[in-house]
Amino acid sequence: MITVETLTEYIRKAMPDAAVTMVDRTGTLDHLKVTVVSEAFRDKNLLDRHRLIYQALDVPMKDGRIHALELTARTKEES
Repeated sequence: MITVETLTEYIRKAMPDAAVTMVDRTGTLDHLKVTVVSEAFRDKNLLDRHRLIYQALDVPMKDGRIHALELTARTKEES
């Protein structure tokens, strides 16, 4: 189980300007819909944007706190 605060901390270590929103898809806090808005995504394709997020969340993915992610990754202009 992971909280939005903890999730945001992990993402902000990689992308300090990130605005993060999280929706618990199943009520178990391990199947998440996550939206990240950051300038780190500028000029990056969708796959590279998702890679940045997965790299930032490597620890909670590997230890089982996150089981499934649905990602949206945008810059401020795309929001």
